[in-house]
Amino acid sequence: MATINMEEAQAHLPQVIDGLNPEEPLVITKDGEPVAMLTRSPSKHWPCKAGSAKEMPHWMAPDFDAPLDDFRDYTE
Repeated sequence: MATINMEEAQAHLPQVIDGLNPEEPLVITKDGEPVAMLTRSPSKHWPCKAGSAKEMPHWMAPDFDAPLDDFRDYTE
């Protein structure tokens, strides 16, 4: 479990919170003794939605599904 002392936590709180993984606890210590535990809340939303890129142009090589030369011995 990760720990940080109180002075460092106070000086860099926004960076400390941004560095936390959701639901991963961080113990805050004072004089070497644990005094609090900080956790980041789980995300309320996913960064993207299914199908959100369906209107985006994309390109696929004409031979996308062609056998690779490196595997030709295995496919013949």
